[in-house]
Amino acid sequence: MNDYEVLLMLDAELPEERGGEIVARVREQVEGDKGSWDGHEPWGRRKLAYEIDHKGEGVYHLLLFTSPPETLAEIGRVLKITDGVVRHLAVRRVKGGSTKAPALGAAPVEEAAPTPAAAPAPAAAPVAEAAPAPAPAAAPAAEAAPAPAAEPAPVEDAAPAPSEDVSAPADDTVKAAE
Repeated sequence: MNDYEVLLMLDAELPEERGGEIVARVREQVEGDKGSWDGHEPWGRRKLAYEIDHKGEGVYHLLLFTSPPETLAEIGRVLKITDGVVRHLAVRRVKGGSTKAPALGAAPVEEAAPTPAAAPAPAAAPVAEAAPAPAPAAAPAAEAAPAPAAEPAPVEDAAPAPSEDVSAPADDTVKAAE
């Protein structure tokens, strides 16, 4: 059994009763497969960042439940073919994660880690600059001389490469008018 959350985006023109039926159908599927229903957070009507199917708004619901993976697969299959479901996203739930709807029109607020009381920083001891390490000695010239390159063996009786006769004009060329 795994903890899941499914975020549903329903058509804004869908009646509330139909939205309730979709949520109830998911709940019945979870409980019928020996899972547990952990909660339902209606997030309400939200403006979309871009239109989907020529619609600018959607109604969001967050569904929380525990079930086997096979149940989640079946719920996903059913939601894909259900009229009124614009989008859905099913993920494994993070322990300690938030289930509250984000504030409308507000940017996410990052919480800063608490800082301990400011203590004076200890003075750093002066650091002496280190002298650069000596360069390695050059290798003797006799050891560094490259070996003589071997000459390639001559090719005997090689057939000449086929060539085109460029003296004859091609049929598809058009002579320029003077």
